[in-house]
Amino acid sequence: MFKNIISKRAVITPLLMLSAMWFGYFLQMQGFFQSCFGAIIPLLPEGLLGIVTAPLLHGNIDHIIGNSIPVAVLLFLLYQFYPLVANKVFIIGWLATGLLVWMLPPIDIITGDYMYTCTIGASGVVYVLAFFLFFSGVFKWNTKLLTISLLVVLYYGSLIWGMFPEELFYNLQEPSKISWQAHLSGAVVGSIIAFAFKNVGERKKKYIWEFPNYYSEKDDKLWQEYKENHPDDFLELPYKKRDDIWDHLEELRRK
Repeated sequence: MFKNIISKRAVITPLLMLSAMWFGYFLQMQGFFQSCFGAIIPLLPEGLLGIVTAPLLHGNIDHIIGNSIPVAVLLFLLYQFYPLVANKVFIIGWLATGLLVWMLPPIDIITGDYMYTCTIGASGVVYVLAFFLFFSGVFKWNTKLLTISLLVVLYYGSLIWGMFPEELFYNLQEPSKISWQAHLSGAVVGSIIAFAFKNVGERKKKYIWEFPNYYSEKDDKLWQEYKENHPDDFLELPYKKRDDIWDHLEELRRK
């Protein structure tokens, strides 16, 4: 059953993240973070800063709006239903995804050419949250958390296509500006974190009939006391002697 009380952290954390994202975008509009500064630049030392700052930067208004809604929704679900590990999932997912993107060689999957890329945006974090919420519910096999998994699939199931290069589906005149590497990295990291934390927090509830060898000394004591205090409830029922067919042989002959 869902709790009637909404966690304060489930409201405050998404608002803080959105504020940071929009403040970062405002700074971009004022001329800060130009020329790939603050972006993840794979395999280059100057791109390491982007591991921390890239999710707060966006290319245009459509880009930041497209990331703001899933970030808010998924962060709310994370902090509402996984409060014990929410901070770890968010921070580890953020940094690990950025590091993995930085480590992946920026190779054009069609031509094999090396590309100098600058990756910005919170979509990697979105993938971390979505895949964590989905797989964590599956791993824990808890009814409530499985419901969250189904909600994520229902509304964000199409995210799976973002893990592949657009060039595989469309004939593009120029290389896609969508970082499938960030999406794939977020999905991998989110899934791994879900597995790592599968035994933390709520898990599948087992009922007494699921334990064939269940024994409770307390229950046994209560049962014995009841038998002692209510002996009439345990009297044997009147026993009817089994009929012997030979006793009715004469009667049967008459018939």
